[in-house]
Amino acid sequence: MRMKMTLMIWSMSLIMETLRLRALLKVQSVVAHGGPAGPASRRDSSSQGFEIPLLTYGEEDAEIANNQNAIIVPPFASHGNGIHPIPPGTTAPLNSRPMVPEKDIALYGYGSVAWKDRMEEWKKRQNDKLQVVKHQGNNDGGDFDGSELDSDLPMMDEGRQPLSRKLPIASSKINPYRLIIMLRVVVLGLFFHYRILNPVPDAYGLWMTSVICEIWFAVSWILDQFPKWYPIERETYLDRLSLRYEKEGKPSELADIDVFVSTVDPMKEPPLITANTVLSILAVDYPVDKVSCYVSDDGAAMLTFEALSETSEFARKWVPFCKKFNIEPRAPEWYFSQKMDYLKDKVHPAFVRERRAMKREYEEFKVQINRLVAMAEKVPEEGWTMQDGTPWPGNNVRDHPGMIQVFLGHDGVRDIEGNELPRLVYVSREKRPGFEHHKKAGAMNSLIRVSAVLSNAPYLLNVDCDHYINNSKALREAMCFMMDPTSGKKVCYVQFPQRFDGIDRHDRYSNRNVVFFDINMKGLDGLQGPIYVGTGCVFRRQALYGFDAPAKRSHLARLVTAGLGGVVCVVVLGRTGKEKRRKIRRNRSTERRQSKYTLLKPLKKGLKKLEKKFGQSPVFVASTLRENGGVLEAVNSTSLLKEAIYVISCGYEDKTEWGKEVGWIYGSVTEDILTGFKMHCHGWRSVYCMPKRPAFKGSAPINLSDRLHQVLRWALGSVEIFLSKHCPIWYGYGGGLKWLERFSYINSVVYPWTSIPLIVYCTLPAICLLTGKFIVPEISNYASIIFMALFISIAATGILEMQWGGVGIDDWWRNEQFWVIGGVSSHFFALLQGLLKVLAGVSTNFTVTSKGGDDGDFAELYIFKWTSLLIPPTTLLIVNIIGVVVGISDAVNNGYDSWGPLFGKLFFAFWVIMHLYPFLKGLIGKQDRVPTVIVIWSILISSILTLVWVRINPFVSREGPILEICGLDCDD
Repeated sequence: MRMKMTLMIWSMSLIMETLRLRALLKVQSVVAHGGPAGPASRRDSSSQGFEIPLLTYGEEDAEIANNQNAIIVPPFASHGNGIHPIPPGTTAPLNSRPMVPEKDIALYGYGSVAWKDRMEEWKKRQNDKLQVVKHQGNNDGGDFDGSELDSDLPMMDEGRQPLSRKLPIASSKINPYRLIIMLRVVVLGLFFHYRILNPVPDAYGLWMTSVICEIWFAVSWILDQFPKWYPIERETYLDRLSLRYEKEGKPSELADIDVFVSTVDPMKEPPLITANTVLSILAVDYPVDKVSCYVSDDGAAMLTFEALSETSEFARKWVPFCKKFNIEPRAPEWYFSQKMDYLKDKVHPAFVRERRAMKREYEEFKVQINRLVAMAEKVPEEGWTMQDGTPWPGNNVRDHPGMIQVFLGHDGVRDIEGNELPRLVYVSREKRPGFEHHKKAGAMNSLIRVSAVLSNAPYLLNVDCDHYINNSKALREAMCFMMDPTSGKKVCYVQFPQRFDGIDRHDRYSNRNVVFFDINMKGLDGLQGPIYVGTGCVFRRQALYGFDAPAKRSHLARLVTAGLGGVVCVVVLGRTGKEKRRKIRRNRSTERRQSKYTLLKPLKKGLKKLEKKFGQSPVFVASTLRENGGVLEAVNSTSLLKEAIYVISCGYEDKTEWGKEVGWIYGSVTEDILTGFKMHCHGWRSVYCMPKRPAFKGSAPINLSDRLHQVLRWALGSVEIFLSKHCPIWYGYGGGLKWLERFSYINSVVYPWTSIPLIVYCTLPAICLLTGKFIVPEISNYASIIFMALFISIAATGILEMQWGGVGIDDWWRNEQFWVIGGVSSHFFALLQGLLKVLAGVSTNFTVTSKGGDDGDFAELYIFKWTSLLIPPTTLLIVNIIGVVVGISDAVNNGYDSWGPLFGKLFFAFWVIMHLYPFLKGLIGKQDRVPTVIVIWSILISSILTLVWVRINPFVSREGPILEICGLDCDD
């Protein structure tokens, strides 16, 4: 109410002063035209060098000169020191005319002591919040630095500007792209109209099968294409972030961030790689007291514990070196392996000396880590023991207590220069037989609870153990979106693209996945935001707790937060009527009593509801209601550690909403898609951030078998989501999920089912060549135009996507090839495995065994690992190659007339072979022949399929061969 009265008083005074100034202007006009003149009441020395015209609500007075272009500040805002001089012809300034003459002007607040005090207090708050940046200007050819202006003059302030902005794709690129998409939809309609109305009588089975497959491909294309309708890019302003939240001489106001690193088996995930990731986090360009790094060791390996201990010691030397010379990247393995001139732009005289010394330190660190790895390869019979002689608690991986060790961040541990270091915490959750631990999702939820108890930062960053921070300002990039006062409150997470090291130049198996990260994700960013991809993502903690996004205009009552005995209670008050509000305004004591009663009454019920949702830890429950983070000051560090051990116990999540509505969602091996989907259903939006220097970099499996198994795991997770209650086809309606965003999520869980029509469609060319039939009748001119238009629209769509997405043709073509390779192998097996797991409860695994390799660069690329995933694509290759040979042989034997119909079948077959060509190269590698096991299995399956086809060939009459009179008399 006070705010409304203040605004009304201010508005009235502004109108009053406007009327008075217009009256002054009229007097000036009269004097200028020969009117009565009198002695000037006052003169202003500033009038000779700086005069400002009057702008009233955007309308410039006609009497003001055209060459003046500043903004007037009313005299009341400058405490009586007016900028405009009073014309010589006026004897005294005119009195202001109040809106209500009989009302005392002091009641408006203007000129009163209370109003002046409020203005001074408001100005003081503004100066404390923002660091004013004064810009130099020019007036009438004279130099002007703004110092002679009153402090109330509006100035350009970088701290007030948005921290980021959207950059829409240029209309010259996006409009033709959208036009081609609509034309392609029209062409598809004409194509299916022709295909359905023109069956092939003598190959009806092939025709029907091909039409069904093509309809499925069209639906899949629509689900993939239309979420890319509004692609955008974004730009951040790190300087504005610093101006707003890092004022000189004051503590930084940037938000705290907890960083999660997850690892399981140190033998599969080398400790040296994990150590580099941790070092890049500890050396990040962010206030050290606001960064906490939590390493989850889900394998309870003493090797990981000891490696992290060594890492914390090396960090005392590495972190100050990085910040002193501002090096990039800040993972030592990748920094020292860069093939570049490290002296470039480094003019510090001590840099060369200290770099060489640091490299020697890192080599010694690597030797120590490798020594630990060598020792861990041979486990003692009695298990590992710690330095004090006690057994290592994690000797039994499936049955051990929870463990927490704080390596850095506590008092007394500083770097070699005496500066504070970020917090580094080792966490291994409790595991007991008979409990479901939910793999990575369960480990991440344990880290959420531990970090909430120990540091409770409002934002979280999760990275895989092999994804290091490549851009030391990555956290600041994310904060430009999260801490933006205008749009940050509705952002649930900021997703960064994945970039990889160690991939061969040709990227044979599309490991970089550039099309997805540079095209699809930009399209989603223009809708409700990108999907969560499992790593390189900064979360808002409140969004992970399952809370709804803040509404634009909430019709609920205000949120009242009260602290009682260290426990915070949140109560929603309903909207009151006018009479009740008037009554509350009349009696303040009654209002206080009612508020106290309203808070105390639901306290017990509210706590039970929160405990049912978050668990039985009062410290953690209290932390969930601190939107801006921060731990409870009343609890000492020993009690916090005990509470942290409790929240990672096995039974803590029982009968709670963890994994259902809170934290990382359970029910799929791809918990990332499911978790992001649930947030979007709650009305949150996400942001895609692509800084010029990649924020994170990791390693990717460049071997064919490993790559196929990676795709298998992703596809299996999609099948599990499709068969669950969280399937986006039927889940989340009535929430905040937008339709095109839903299309994208549907496509992300439906794509494994495309493997069935894809395998069938890739088999059709060989069948057509072997039987002499085809899936389309004789092509007319009309059909030729439709087919050509379809191929041209497909090519044009790809070209325009590459243009606005900045993707090269090589990356686009590799993506198309691996879509077929993965579709006929990994997606198909994932579909079978998912159906068996969900419907029959049978778990299956596809083993990967190494059969040989080479030394040298990209040696892993040429290692052959046997897996059953290789069988389907190899079979398709052999069948189509056989079909091509048979088709060409038949055309040679039958003469010229057979070549015309053969071209369409050969084009169809070569389309399949070209898409499977990288797979063929992967089979051969650097060897001279395809491995025997692959040849035997593929020939066996090809022979079985051929025999089955001969047995059930629908194109041969069941009444026997049809004999025709050839015209020759065989009796002669």
